[in-house]
Amino acid sequence: MDVTLHLAQDPEADELLGRSPLAALVGMLLDQQVPMEWAFKGPSTIARRMGAEDLDAHDIAAHDPEAFAALLSEKPAVHRYPGSMAGRVQQLCRYLVDTYDGDVEAVWRGVDSGKELLKRLQELPGFGRQKAQIFLALLGKQLGVRPEGWREAAGDYGDSGSFRSVADITGPESLTKVRAHKQEMKAAAKAAKAAKAADK
Repeated sequence: MDVTLHLAQDPEADELLGRSPLAALVGMLLDQQVPMEWAFKGPSTIARRMGAEDLDAHDIAAHDPEAFAALLSEKPAVHRYPGSMAGRVQQLCRYLVDTYDGDVEAVWRGVDSGKELLKRLQELPGFGRQKAQIFLALLGKQLGVRPEGWREAAGDYGDSGSFRSVADITGPESLTKVRAHKQEMKAAAKAAKAAKAADK
């Protein structure tokens, strides 16, 4: 895996995301309740604080939980909820060590279908269906992992030419479009909620 991603909007952090499958996976895990760039800058910050050039599932899984939480909590914190996200990152890495011997690419290497890949991604701790579909779309659209039926398995996130998620961000312009789409979705959800409340 060696591509250029533009998810953190930070050259060093994006370079790591493009060459490290675990960094991309951890960035996706952190991508909730914080701005996307903040989440995807996280893996680079974690690696630097661990004194490494990449993330290693074995190292993270074996790290003392309190020390790892402190590492993510140092200012600037890696996430709005650094303590709980440290636990989630370690849980993910333990699963990768136990299931794939820490070889992250084994999650998608040789997978026959998009359906099977989605199933494997959903089995990862912290990955619900939506997060798994977005990561599947990122793998297909930007990282060259395209088993048969991957677009269908990724749902709307697999659509060509869409600007729905991190899978569609290739630079500042597409980031703006994805952000606008998310705002629209939020506004629509809010309006639907208000309409429902008015009906009662």
